[in-house]
Amino acid sequence: MNGHRHVIKTVIFDLGKVLIPFDFARGYRAMEKFCDYPAAEIPKRIAATDLVHRFETGLVEPRDFVEQLSRMLGLRVTYEQFCEIWSSIFLPDTLVPESLLASLAERYRLLVLSNTNAIHFDMVRQNYPLLRHFHDLVLSYEVKAMKPSPAIYREAIARAQCRPEECFYTDDIPAYVEGARREGIDAVQFLSCAQLERDLAAREIRWSS
Repeated sequence: MNGHRHVIKTVIFDLGKVLIPFDFARGYRAMEKFCDYPAAEIPKRIAATDLVHRFETGLVEPRDFVEQLSRMLGLRVTYEQFCEIWSSIFLPDTLVPESLLASLAERYRLLVLSNTNAIHFDMVRQNYPLLRHFHDLVLSYEVKAMKPSPAIYREAIARAQCRPEECFYTDDIPAYVEGARREGIDAVQFLSCAQLERDLAAREIRWSS
C-alpha cells in the first residue's frame, strides 16, 4: 500500500466514544431531579451559552463553571454532587480493549487527544485504568484550544515527538478527523474496534492480540 509510505511512530486516540463510551442523556436525566427544567430542555439551555466551550478550553475554573451552570438551570446541588452527576455520562465498558493499548504502548508513542474538561477528566482518570498506557495526554482545557482548532493538533504533534505524517490518529467525529488531516496527520474516523484494527494493520502498525 504505497498510500501509507510513512512509518508510524506515534498513535493518537480521541477519548470519548473511541476509548470510553458516554451518553449525555444520562447526565441530563440525573440533573432533572435537582433543577427547574426537564431533561430534554437542559441541553438546549446549555447550548444557548458558550459556558461549556469556555470550560473545555480552560477559561472557566471548575467551581465557577458549576456555580454558573447551577444558576442558569436553577440547579440545587453541592459541588461534589454536581461532579458525580456530570460524570454519570460515562459507561463502564471501554470500546478498545486495554490489551491493544498495552501492546501498542510497547512499540509506539501513545497519546490521548481530547476535548474535555477538568471535572470529566478527573473522573476518567479515577475510573479507567487504561489511561496508564499513554505516554502523554493532550487535553483541551489544559492546551486552551479545542478540536478542530489547528492549535490543539499542533500541540499533539509537538508531544508526539515526530513528524505529522508519522502520527496516526482516530476520532469518532469526522470534522475532527479532517482537522487532523489538515495538519498533516494520518487520521481516520473511528467506527468500531474491528475497523480500527484494519486501519492499523493497513499501516503496518503492529500489536500482539
